[in-house]
Amino acid sequence: MTVRDSYDAVIVGGGHNGLVAAAYLARAGQRVLLLERLPATGGAAVSTRPFAGVDARLSRYSYLVSLLPRKIVRELGLDFAVRKRTVSSYTPAVRDGRPTGLLVGGDRTRDSFAALTGSDREYEAWQRFYAMTGRVAGRVFPTLTEPLPTRDALRERIGDEDAWRMLFEEPIGVAVEEHFADDLVRGVVLTDALIGTFADAHDASLLQNRCFLYHVIGGGTGDWDVPVGGMGALTDALAGAALAAGARIRTGHEALRIDTDGTRAEVTVRADGGEHTVGARRVLVNAAPQTLAALLGEEPPEPAEGAQFKVNMLLTRLPRLRDRSVDPRRAFAGTFHIAEGYGQLAAAHRDASAGRLPAAPPSEIYCHSLTDPSILGPGLAATGHQTLTLFGLHTPARLFADDNDTARATLLRATLAELDAHLEEPLADCLARDANGEPCIEAKTPLDLERDLRLPGGHIFHRDLAFPCATETTGRWGVETAHPNVLLCGAGAVRGGGVSGVPGHNAAMAALGR
Repeated sequence: MTVRDSYDAVIVGGGHNGLVAAAYLARAGQRVLLLERLPATGGAAVSTRPFAGVDARLSRYSYLVSLLPRKIVRELGLDFAVRKRTVSSYTPAVRDGRPTGLLVGGDRTRDSFAALTGSDREYEAWQRFYAMTGRVAGRVFPTLTEPLPTRDALRERIGDEDAWRMLFEEPIGVAVEEHFADDLVRGVVLTDALIGTFADAHDASLLQNRCFLYHVIGGGTGDWDVPVGGMGALTDALAGAALAAGARIRTGHEALRIDTDGTRAEVTVRADGGEHTVGARRVLVNAAPQTLAALLGEEPPEPAEGAQFKVNMLLTRLPRLRDRSVDPRRAFAGTFHIAEGYGQLAAAHRDASAGRLPAAPPSEIYCHSLTDPSILGPGLAATGHQTLTLFGLHTPARLFADDNDTARATLLRATLAELDAHLEEPLADCLARDANGEPCIEAKTPLDLERDLRLPGGHIFHRDLAFPCATETTGRWGVETAHPNVLLCGAGAVRGGGVSGVPGHNAAMAALGR
């Protein structure tokens, strides 16, 4: 290897968390080497041109930013920005045989609730409920980059026993049903508990609560924003910050094994057709817990299972809606919910639990180019092209195990049919074509993500999310392992998941003895 034989820190994995850790440690004067198996850094937080000959740079895997603290952006001097979406969400519906929908965000929100439900009751309940989550967000989010609070300390910090009960002690379905009466409104609220998480509203494990909490605390507001320039703009900025601080980054270098005595470590690396060994005082692993166990030659944890369906598209134009009361440019500006009524979500979960693809697959759609046209080449932007990202729920990896290709194609048809039911024209008529004449659409199942990114089971959070508080096994920062000089800095750390940089920051702080 054309690198030094020994470092203060070797970081395994060049996703965004590994890059955050590398930048912090290098800025602290540490000798840092980052190893990435793939030809480029970024992991799941990348921008690519997936369609042949088409100048559209899509956030191919991760796609929105909420949990990234401004503290990290400021301290690392990142040239990176996000933009607010003009609309929070739009959910089409049919009431009394008439196309309608719920538009949340802007000055029409109250009227939209009243038109859908017939009164102001649901709107007022919405305001109260999200005022509560907003207060929780303001108190919990700053703790993500501090040493882990105990459960009692976090409860005291929140200072709201009703909120604590709803979010930390009872299944979130209880709170949803207590606050809201309309099935569609209930479903829109519940979706934040199910992103990448296969659980029922009343799951006794509270897995859905943990997912919900991380989706409503981001930035202290719960807003989900569009990364300017695509998600790759963030990881490019992080790589630049790490390199500027003196870190060495080696792509095409795969870590095979970690040997440690608790004080010194050696990382065996495969690169250029051979194997090499690098010494380190500490090793930070930006990979899933299963990968960490394999590198250490230890017993792996329980298998992880992803449960999402990701579809990327480029359109020549946005489709016309059956609900004529809303312009498609507003409807698609936020989160466009499909088949996500409360009853529909429960039915989809029952189908998947029984080993069947959901009959009415729930999903949500995002048009990033409405907020950030820079991801489109000038020719595409000038002719009205738009990107669409679809994220499907309740599609666990087990459903694709027998025949991934057939299940993917079947699910894609069913998912688009649910969307088409609310459009005046089939979405297929709006799809752009690539240089080979093929429609600009690609779909990724959990097994595809496992293959492309080595996410175990295709789990986007690496494993089930945890409440952001200490237990007897978490350690001070939530990144510690059984080995004093080996730290977990990926999404599987406590307070991991999403594009946040939090595990990378916290692992760097632990390594520096903060």
